[in-house]
Amino acid sequence: MPLFPIFANLENREVLVIGGGDIAQRKIEALLKAGACVRVHAREFNAQLTEWQGQGRLQRLPGTFDMTWLEEVWLVVAATDDRAFNREIAREASKRRLLINVVDDAELSTFHVPAIVDREPLQIAISSGGSAPMLARRLRERLETDLDESLGTLASMFSANREAIRRQFPDLAQRRRWFDHVLDGPTFSLLQQGQAEKAAGIFLESLMRGVADINVEGRIIVVDASHSDPGLLTLKAQRALNSADLLVCDVGVSRPVLERARRDANRIDAPEVESELADLLIGSAQKGLCVVFLDGANQTRKTRLALLRRECDRLGIACIFLASPISH
Repeated sequence: MPLFPIFANLENREVLVIGGGDIAQRKIEALLKAGACVRVHAREFNAQLTEWQGQGRLQRLPGTFDMTWLEEVWLVVAATDDRAFNREIAREASKRRLLINVVDDAELSTFHVPAIVDREPLQIAISSGGSAPMLARRLRERLETDLDESLGTLASMFSANREAIRRQFPDLAQRRRWFDHVLDGPTFSLLQQGQAEKAAGIFLESLMRGVADINVEGRIIVVDASHSDPGLLTLKAQRALNSADLLVCDVGVSRPVLERARRDANRIDAPEVESELADLLIGSAQKGLCVVFLDGANQTRKTRLALLRRECDRLGIACIFLASPISH
């Protein structure tokens, strides 16, 4: 089942949870951390929910279930083992266009709660669409060990200086270069070593220096995309797709390969005329953009790439050719 990934802002918004056991507790804990106003209906509360109720962290809805409660909330989580009741709640939520998660029931759910790797404020969500939750949990466990806790501190640095970054780098291409400069520089390694104060100093110094601190020259990267399998992309090709400001796509490039590129990169079709293609790539690079040309290897490939290489050499523009490991 294809799902649309979304992070919801639930701060000070009402969420209804049905159920008072350990499963409901885990869902409620995550909702409370997100700042939601949690309302809970259950015949019995476990010890932790009873404690949270006593602390005023959640509101208990007593008596029999009232369908009008659905009209006062943004989301619903059903954590009961009564499938007939869950189905009825799901039907009523659907009538009101409310998103509902029925725990361990993908068929009745209109949103799923993913496995989370939390490096606040950075979050990584993993979902199998309800088909293999244990696989999602296993991936989360692996990422928990691979992703350093200091990533959260680094994300907080970016967040705290967001407006200053926008003012210093109003041009999006320059802003991307600066982010890459910081991420590839000493700031993160210092955070990993526990030297947060020194890392913050280097971060702010780089921000104050602005464009003088980074290379904003444009470049062209030609990626061999003559194959349809994204698994055949080299590591350098994958990095190029992730760094592209502009993606120029040849005819016949497969969708799976295209989906490996950064989502916010501008995408245009490659001109069929060789000279027009060279002009487009070179002109974009001269504006300071990282231009990635996905080459579908049509019959004119050798001719047009030779033309591009000559023009880049003449103008002093960096042009990198990344071949597929199966290219001849």
